[in-house]
Amino acid sequence: MEENTVHAAETNELEEYRKRKESYKFRETPKAVRVLFGIAKYVILIGACLLVILPLLVVLIGSFKTHDEYITTNVFALPSVPQFGNFATAFVDGDVMHGLLNTAIILLISCAGTIITGTMTAFVLQRFNSLFTRAVKAVFLVAALLPNISMQVTVFQVINSLGLYNSIWAPCILYIGTDIVSIYIFIQFLNNISRSLDESAFLDGASYFRIYWSIILPMLRPAVATVLVIKFVGIYNDFYTANLYMPSKELGVVSTALYRFIGPYGAKWEIIFAGIIICIIPSLIIFITLQKFIYSNLVAGSVKE
Repeated sequence: MEENTVHAAETNELEEYRKRKESYKFRETPKAVRVLFGIAKYVILIGACLLVILPLLVVLIGSFKTHDEYITTNVFALPSVPQFGNFATAFVDGDVMHGLLNTAIILLISCAGTIITGTMTAFVLQRFNSLFTRAVKAVFLVAALLPNISMQVTVFQVINSLGLYNSIWAPCILYIGTDIVSIYIFIQFLNNISRSLDESAFLDGASYFRIYWSIILPMLRPAVATVLVIKFVGIYNDFYTANLYMPSKELGVVSTALYRFIGPYGAKWEIIFAGIIICIIPSLIIFITLQKFIYSNLVAGSVKE
């Protein structure tokens, strides 16, 4: 009798549990809705790809046209005879080679300075928790939220008073000293490096600089590669800083070199497009070389298990 009672109670509990489970079940999404969502997803992805590819296609086609063809024909119309001379004109008359050289010098100094100062700053801010480091983090956060254009008058006065105006050192100092995003990237990667490595090296007699140089910096190579790519693209595409602080023709970079083909009587867009294609090649090579670091390490530092 007792066994029957216990069995009936267990059956009732199972039945109640099944009913509660059924009541909490979500309805299965209808197949038609899933198909519509799938179609919408691919339409959005294709549209985003077209937004990126079509301008590049217009530039590529336009770089092979004559000036009259560019004015009279559709932007997607193929040239009757490809004008390879446009590339020679952009390279020689636009002094693109000199612009590439100046850009390479700025990139080398700025990227090296960013890696050294950024990793050192991140090491101090992440490893040493004090009132000073917390205050510095707060200042960095406020500075990152301020629009750059609001501080340009003050920055220009400082650069001019230091005698760096119209020199190649002006953009280098600005690129090194204002890269707060890179510091935060290094901090996120440092969060995944165990502090026990620092403590073991310190007990063995290593100084803080030796810990940074021999342990921290080698382990930050993925973050360094990511920052280098981001920094390269930002400096390579920057027109405002170079045009404002280096107006001299001898200090022209890639972006300002192409600007010379825009005059008061119109622009030679076919020459400008040819110069754009020439300038895209170095950044394309850098991207293809370091793309595995971009995809695998850009957000790796923000994931903590």
